[in-house]
Amino acid sequence: MLNGTGVKIFTGTSHPELAEIIARRLGLPLAKADVTKSGIGETSVRIAESVRENDVYIINTGCGAVNTSLMELCIMIHACKIASAKRITAVVPLFPYARQDKKDKSRAPITAKLVANMIQKAGCDHVITMDLHASQIQGFFDVPLFAEPSSILYIRTHFDLQNVVIVSPRCGRATSIADRLGVDFALFHKERKKANSVSRMVLVGHVKDKVAILIDDMADTSGTLCLAAHHLTEAGVAKVYAIVTHGILSGDALENIEKSVLEKLIVTNTLPQKENQAKCSKIEVIDIGPVLGEVIRRSHYGESVSKLFHEVPY
Repeated sequence: MLNGTGVKIFTGTSHPELAEIIARRLGLPLAKADVTKSGIGETSVRIAESVRENDVYIINTGCGAVNTSLMELCIMIHACKIASAKRITAVVPLFPYARQDKKDKSRAPITAKLVANMIQKAGCDHVITMDLHASQIQGFFDVPLFAEPSSILYIRTHFDLQNVVIVSPRCGRATSIADRLGVDFALFHKERKKANSVSRMVLVGHVKDKVAILIDDMADTSGTLCLAAHHLTEAGVAKVYAIVTHGILSGDALENIEKSVLEKLIVTNTLPQKENQAKCSKIEVIDIGPVLGEVIRRSHYGESVSKLFHEVPY
């Protein structure tokens, strides 16, 4: 908890529920800002209280109208900068354009780097984000966090580890979780013909009669998860669950998940999930507000945040 002296927490319009959770965790009210949109779609921001010489944290995530959320964030940063804020930190749980992280074809932009530059040029001193899509873009940011400790805590409290196997199409993060839990690990090798479309998946590892837990950083159309769950069932697993940091769940994702063999899809609240939960009975949410709140507290007091890479704060 913060004493409130010299700290201001603002939120954009993308995820005010998460901002409220973080503010309550810190024992502070959300600072006042008016964020509106004109008839032609331009974003207007008015910071409604003094931020002079304050440590300012602006919470906005990359969901819904992503371009609007990004412009809100940049304009709020700029508004606080010219209002003489001492330090400005952007808290962006899902970083916009994180999947456009490399030059994968001729004349293709590296849009994730462009967005990072935009936020910096707007006047941001630090960026706090979570589970970036690719490890190579962690260097863009001051505090790249991971949902791994929250996922591990969930698995420990909800499953019998004697019968669990961790499965993932992206081996790095999943192997770390399997090692820390002391459970078996299996891997899907997937081939894509185009983005968001998997043409073939090959399972490597023993999963028969186990409870399989699929691990990934994000679920967009959820085609990969549903296909992986189907293959795991064919391989003889007892049950299949999935734990994903960013539940984007676009297009027919909710319908696909409801019809799939997945028992549950567990996501964090880096994105709003109330509507998704109302439409799909298999969605369960892990609250990462306490983690982000503790990062803000530690950042303000100059304490190390590395401890949060390994455990969830109480």
